[in-house]
Amino acid sequence: METLETKFAQMVREHKSTIFTVCYMFSKDQDEVNDLFQEVLINLWRGMESFKGESDIKTWIYRVSLNTCISMERKKKRDALPLEMDVNLYEDRDEDTLQIKMLYHRINKLGFFDRAIVLLWLENLSYEEIAAITGITVKNVSVRLVRIKEQLKKMSND
Repeated sequence: METLETKFAQMVREHKSTIFTVCYMFSKDQDEVNDLFQEVLINLWRGMESFKGESDIKTWIYRVSLNTCISMERKKKRDALPLEMDVNLYEDRDEDTLQIKMLYHRINKLGFFDRAIVLLWLENLSYEEIAAITGITVKNVSVRLVRIKEQLKKMSND
């Protein structure tokens, strides 16, 4: 018989890149990403017994990860002094890398919820999956993505 610990360890092994991707979207600082990752794992562990399998496990993991990161981000903004970090994430100077850097710079200017929707869309999830994870309708996902894309196009890279 498989124990809860064994199931949890297997789930983490299978979905750690999903969790890391969400955490990375909320911070570029490695220590902070690790802290977020650990908080997500704690929340997944706490919710493991109550997960009934009514939705796909990956949907549940995305939802817990996003909610954890959003909660931590809100708490951080309330508790911490703002820190500006001059981190060069990309050493390459080719055009593709600069485009990616510009895109992520703009995405990080979005609000938490819009950032989460874009993250899920960039992960190639369907609108139905994004709706299930975020708790909004498929139509609302579609409308929000159109608005977010327009907002990203209008942004400067200040």
